[in-house]
Amino acid sequence: MTPRGTPARAPGGGARSALRRRTLLGSALALPIAAASGRLARAGGRTGDLIGALRFHVTRAEDTLLDVAVANDIGILAISAANPGIDPWIPGADQLVLLPTAHLLPEAPREGIVINKAELGLYWFPKRGAIRRHAIGVGREGFDTPVGETRIVRKQKDPTWYPTASTRADRPELPPVVPPGPDNPLGRHALYLGWPTYLIHGTNKPYGVGRRVSRGCIRMYPAAVERLFEEVPIGTRVTVVDQPVKAGWHEGELYLEAHPDLGQLEELEESYTFTPRPGAVEEAALALVRRKAGDEVARLDWDRVEAELVARRGIPVRVTSPAPPAEEPRAAREPEPPEPPGNVGSSGLPGIY
Repeated sequence: MTPRGTPARAPGGGARSALRRRTLLGSALALPIAAASGRLARAGGRTGDLIGALRFHVTRAEDTLLDVAVANDIGILAISAANPGIDPWIPGADQLVLLPTAHLLPEAPREGIVINKAELGLYWFPKRGAIRRHAIGVGREGFDTPVGETRIVRKQKDPTWYPTASTRADRPELPPVVPPGPDNPLGRHALYLGWPTYLIHGTNKPYGVGRRVSRGCIRMYPAAVERLFEEVPIGTRVTVVDQPVKAGWHEGELYLEAHPDLGQLEELEESYTFTPRPGAVEEAALALVRRKAGDEVARLDWDRVEAELVARRGIPVRVTSPAPPAEEPRAAREPEPPEPPGNVGSSGLPGIY
């Protein structure tokens, strides 16, 4: 089934839906996209680490969050982390679902393809045009996708799959060769890496994207990998990192993006929910925030930093307090009006401010 689009404003609904909207809007949209140019200048022009913008989807009665995930190139675990308490199979009609479609760029060379295993995301840095992010699936426990640098060495449309010896040992019913077609788990497009047996490829099971379920390969939704296949040349650099916590600047403000850790991802796999762990904030994450803040560290809201490192919703949240406005030269100021007599407020009425 095809979900509706992602309107910025939800239609009217009952009291419960309205309450949920207010809750989500208040808790999630700590992401002002516009900032005053003066504030940006005072912050030394720090910006450029954030792409995309948060969006929302209003469900129909027949929707599931898996449908919403596939339609918006988002992993189901990412949607569940950003929307705690919403049933992924029966969310119900008129539910406002936050789509985690804004992200901080990982710490990696901004070139070619960058894969962040921890957030189950792939970034494509084309030489021309905007940076894109796609949802991916990566290797499960015991079949971890390696970290490091490699290249795209070959591309193949309608690839043939040659199961490895270990795969056939686990699944003896598999033939030695799986030709192109609906039973081929590589889908219709494959980009081969310089690491033998590792690929970026499509899939014949889209619901496996956005999870840690592969044997080490990187899975993408069919439409996403087709677009990537057409744009990425052979020889493209591929960098794989593992960064569950990211921090970066956007228009003079520092943002933090924290994703569920490995144990919480396992919980999400089992129940589409996970347990926050207050008191388990890692010093390495706090050190990252301090390092990224640099000489603006005094502006950090540490309560918000620690709250987001516990919540781990996978969305960028501003963690700096706005810088105070710059003083204007006295000659440029408007003359100040005389003080009103008595207890007169700014409205001109006594006692009303």
